[in-house]
Amino acid sequence: MADPTTLQGLQFPSTLVGKKILLATESWGPVNGVSRTTRSLVEYLRDNGADLILVAPSFKGNSKQASWELRLPGCALPYNPDLTVVYPFHLDDVFNNSFRPDLIYLASPASLGFQMLLQIRQLRSPPPILLNFQTDLSAYAEIMLPAPLDHFGVWLLASVQGFLFRTNAVHTIFYPCSAIRRYLEHARAPVDRLVQLGRGVDTGLFSPTLRDGSFRRQIAPNGEVVLICVCRIAPEKGFEFLAQVAQRLAAEKVLFKLLIVGGNRNPAVENKVQRLFDDVRDHVVFTGFLAGTALSRAYASADLFLHCSITETFGLVVLEAMASGVPVIARDQGGPSDIIRHGQTGYLVPPRDLESFVHLVRDVAGDSRRRTSLAVAARQYANDTTWEKINCRAAWHMVEALSHTDQESQVPREVVRPGVIASFFEQLRLILAVGLVYFMWLISVVPLLVHGNRFLPRAWQAVQGQFQDTRPLRS
Repeated sequence: MADPTTLQGLQFPSTLVGKKILLATESWGPVNGVSRTTRSLVEYLRDNGADLILVAPSFKGNSKQASWELRLPGCALPYNPDLTVVYPFHLDDVFNNSFRPDLIYLASPASLGFQMLLQIRQLRSPPPILLNFQTDLSAYAEIMLPAPLDHFGVWLLASVQGFLFRTNAVHTIFYPCSAIRRYLEHARAPVDRLVQLGRGVDTGLFSPTLRDGSFRRQIAPNGEVVLICVCRIAPEKGFEFLAQVAQRLAAEKVLFKLLIVGGNRNPAVENKVQRLFDDVRDHVVFTGFLAGTALSRAYASADLFLHCSITETFGLVVLEAMASGVPVIARDQGGPSDIIRHGQTGYLVPPRDLESFVHLVRDVAGDSRRRTSLAVAARQYANDTTWEKINCRAAWHMVEALSHTDQESQVPREVVRPGVIASFFEQLRLILAVGLVYFMWLISVVPLLVHGNRFLPRAWQAVQGQFQDTRPLRS
């Protein structure tokens, strides 16, 4: 699909001013890559005059919400309370509590987005839809589910996603990296609707100028090299691998401090991660959640960023580290493979090659001139990747979707009744779609919630087993 911004530059499209946009996202409250990406787009659209309603799951602690937010109830996942599985709902109720949208944007569709897509398929005159595929659910299933459920989970998710993404109303499917494009093609998503859309970075907030000598002395009082890892504390984030890196570095007498920034609202998960580092406790500092200038200072005060997750569709933290003037060493899987310029802004290591990863960390940590050269190139790369450019591209694709829909429509949009239900048969189809959602809840989601934290030990066993497994990862 052609990029409409190539002819339009970086100017916000006036066509979107006053347009009713319903943006549904699975992650809005807690700080993570998906929520930061979505929040940036929401602010961009609202600041430029779009009439936007945000639909998101309720989560623990979200007592404050804006007038333009619509929260849907659901169940928080026991092993990750930041994520909520939305209860079955009727699309008519969503529209009646917001508006009949001109356009729908689904960020990382899952429990909320899948239900919307299923019901939108039943509408006679649906608004155009844009999807942003930011979370590879099948990769999580592959890592966290025990065999043979892992293969079944991957197949089931690919089948559901491929079916829903072929909905006629879907105009654009944004994807973050080449590995995800291959997955979407395998899932039989329509290739003519795929558009690569990366993520931006705030180069003012994340900057080498925020390097703080006193903070470094607090973390590394003996002049140790400061390594940093920023991510949500969860079993799929590669902590088993990172712990083994730290143990090898300590055994080789490398003078280092490892700063781990992030948290999890489930204390059992955090404790499980921290116990992995018991043998190198003197080398590791857990900061918990950081945001704003505290997060920026932590990035900029480090010498080297270690990225050990292999489930990232993009890896926003990698770009934030590069903007902070910190070179990155990452496992060559998923989004970071498209961001890092090997040997120029950082290094990519085969996902299971612990020996090479440790070797690179040791060599780069001990070579300040090499780190400086990498840091300068990393910052230059980040300067060309701003949120303004990314969000403007998304906005112009929205205009293209609206234009395409208006050309195909037999009925002018302004005369379509604001109510969703246009006929008895349309209402019947919607009822059946909601019934199917309830059925899927009964056979898949409810057992997961009932088992709760019983799932967590299995997830860790799966992660550890996968690390020891020598089979190549799914691309």
